[in-house]
Amino acid sequence: MHGSIVRAAAYVASIFSLYIAGVMLIPAAVDLYYGHSDWQIFAVCSVTTGAIALTVAAATRDRTPVRSTRLAFLLVVVLWVTLGVIAALPLYAALDITFAGAVFESISAITTTGSTVLSGLDELPPGLLLWRSLLNGIGGLGVVVLGLFFLPFLNVGSFSYFQIESSDIEERPFDRLASFLRALVAIYLVLVVLCAVSYALAGMSTFDAINHSMTTIATGGFSTHDASFGYFDSKPILWVSIVFMILGALPFSILILFVVRGRLDALRDPQIRLFLTYTAVIVLAVAIHRRVVNEIPFGDALTSSAFNLVSIITTTGYSSEDYTLWEPFAVVMVFFATFLGGCSGSTSGAIKAYRFFVLGRMLQNGLRTLIYGRSVQPLRYGTRIIDEEMQRSVVLFMIAFFAVWVAGSIALAAGNLDILTAITATLTALTNVGPGLGPIVGPAGNFSTLNDYALWILSASMLLGRLEILAVLVLLTPTFWRN
Repeated sequence: MHGSIVRAAAYVASIFSLYIAGVMLIPAAVDLYYGHSDWQIFAVCSVTTGAIALTVAAATRDRTPVRSTRLAFLLVVVLWVTLGVIAALPLYAALDITFAGAVFESISAITTTGSTVLSGLDELPPGLLLWRSLLNGIGGLGVVVLGLFFLPFLNVGSFSYFQIESSDIEERPFDRLASFLRALVAIYLVLVVLCAVSYALAGMSTFDAINHSMTTIATGGFSTHDASFGYFDSKPILWVSIVFMILGALPFSILILFVVRGRLDALRDPQIRLFLTYTAVIVLAVAIHRRVVNEIPFGDALTSSAFNLVSIITTTGYSSEDYTLWEPFAVVMVFFATFLGGCSGSTSGAIKAYRFFVLGRMLQNGLRTLIYGRSVQPLRYGTRIIDEEMQRSVVLFMIAFFAVWVAGSIALAAGNLDILTAITATLTALTNVGPGLGPIVGPAGNFSTLNDYALWILSASMLLGRLEILAVLVLLTPTFWRN
């Protein structure tokens, strides 16, 4: 049984690898066009990856496919690990970094974290810059599919698409799923195109606009410049980014119901209201505080606060300046904003608004019970009742989140990192935000000075965070591997 599951996972991963091998030809063509010899690296990696993938696919193909919950758990992890390793190959071959550094960079890209071990981005060949952005874009789309289909049915994520739609699915569910996937990809690509056009109209070059549009909608945070958005020094560009970062952090299932079916009621989703509320409150609080304390013009304070805090809350990871040099109140708000995240079914990471909503309802219900004794009140998410399974899933996630954060911080500290770097590097990896706090992993630094030991731990933390922790931890339990 277990052999057939592993075989099935290997087969799907090999087919997926063939597509990635094909995508490598895009940066190869770009470098060839611009006359950079790195096109040969991408071409060789593409051919090698494709050949290995074809061999594995032929060896593992089975005409009697296996379908089980175990396979789904294993497949999710295998696909993301496979993509992380394959995507690292061109980076390792083209750059003067260790294999641990290359894997860290690629996993940071596909998990839309945005942390980097690279410096001198402004001088890198365009093919390598485009490869990083493509990985961000592919990862962002994969995150949405993961959050809407795989994890909810494994009782790890939030409401599935069909639960959100509150519709009957007994008639041709796979046809409807296929149409939904087509709409999802179409809306994702339309947002990328609109974002690129908006960036270009605001003053970005065409190449920068294309790259940043992919990393913005994916809330991935990779930039083509070491200074990130500080390079552009443009308020219109910052506000374009703010708008599209927020759109990327909204649930795509709701966007589809609104755009394709014209359902205005879908926009009343409780997690959207909560996400927009705490984003607005935090941005305004920091902007007003900076205006009062530092006497910065309110327009400037609002722009810089909105851009950098929306970037953190949506787990994008862009920066326009070193916000760790702001007053302590703002830095504390940045730290707590790292936990928040956007909505479920979006490209953002962290804890996410729907979990805070469920926890708030559970707390409210618990307080009612203290007052009225044994009275039982149903917990509601909009018009739907939050069942015990969903409540248990949220509580388990929160326990696992803080346990992994503590374990990761201790592991980094054991590698002689200072407490601020250890704590915030683990946190930003687990929440897929990107920059941490302090001179090493803060917005003015990067992860290049960390040793391979720390980079492997952080790579694992990024995968844990992106796969909602429980989907990975379940593979480590003896029960999973018992017949």
